[in-house]
Amino acid sequence: MRVLITGSNGQLGSEIKELENNYNKVDLIFKDLPELDICNFEALETFIIDHKINSVINCAAYTAVDKAEEDAEIAERVNSIGVSNLVNALKKVDGKLIHISTDYVFDGDHFSPYKESDLVSPIGVYGETKRAGELSVINSDIDSIVIRTSWLYSSYGNNFVKTMLRLGNEKENLGVILDQVGTPTYARDLAKTCLEILTGVNSVKISKNGNLYHYSNEGVASWYDFAIAIMELGNVNCKVNPIQTKDYPTLAKRPHYSVLNKSKIKTDFKIEIPYWRDSLKDCIEKIKN
Repeated sequence: MRVLITGSNGQLGSEIKELENNYNKVDLIFKDLPELDICNFEALETFIIDHKINSVINCAAYTAVDKAEEDAEIAERVNSIGVSNLVNALKKVDGKLIHISTDYVFDGDHFSPYKESDLVSPIGVYGETKRAGELSVINSDIDSIVIRTSWLYSSYGNNFVKTMLRLGNEKENLGVILDQVGTPTYARDLAKTCLEILTGVNSVKISKNGNLYHYSNEGVASWYDFAIAIMELGNVNCKVNPIQTKDYPTLAKRPHYSVLNKSKIKTDFKIEIPYWRDSLKDCIEKIKN
């Protein structure tokens, strides 16, 4: 199996790269800009055919949520058109696709964990373009799945954990939002899940029509809870104060509640999902070392 990892320099792609040696039965090929642009269909199709690619894990995405409000055209190209290009290129080789999506396809008005069957209602450009990308996969006839995730962090790239550790060492006090609730997700855990699903470790096959799944770590937290845990586990002496969303205005609106129900992915693929604080501890230890 020859697997293309798009967006390979990002958090998830970097974690997949680190796990590569654990999956000797697959040949993983890592590409990112400027080497390979999923928005360029001809170049993408040529690469997939020439390199005999038969599967893709799509980690490429425009994820700057606030900037997307001003750069809607670029966000659409990457999150929607790029995904459609992947689907159409894979049709030529009868290939498989694992596409990563987001909790931002929901408006956050729920008060119980979102199931895959719940109504979507994106509240910003980022969520709208990611939903369009989902539909390209769901409405295709290739073997594919869409995995929605939330609050992704890693020892790689820029993310909330690394920002909190940096600011915590620079400041005595920080204000962090209390009234947005979800679940942090360690990109390494998601990377392992993607690879196990693709390689059939749990003997469940990816089927046609883009089956939807939710994946985050277990548990529930606000950004405030998340920040407190980062300071504790990172041994950072910084006081974290709770603030409300209205006290920290942003260009893009965020879902107030985006906890994901993971029952389906756990049942279908027989996976165990770590508790968010346990995974956070592992990530922070890695960052510190």
